[in-house]
Amino acid sequence: MLYITIQELEAAINYWRNQSPAVGDELRLCPEAAALAKPYALMIVQGSQRMPLDVLDELARTAIQAFNKLTQS
Repeated sequence: MLYITIQELEAAINYWRNQSPAVGDELRLCPEAAALAKPYALMIVQGSQRMPLDVLDELARTAIQAFNKLTQS
């Protein structure tokens, strides 16, 4: 996979949020969901439907790869 779609990002964010719900008064996201939320928001603002994987930071890339492995097995 060279690109990630906005739908895949949304599914991964929801997966990580279900695994580790938001905590605290500020409803802080788990690290994986927070890392994926940044490129997701950018895609919404830019009106993009997909984004190259190589622009994701290491935590976001790891989170999406783990999500893909867990949901494809």
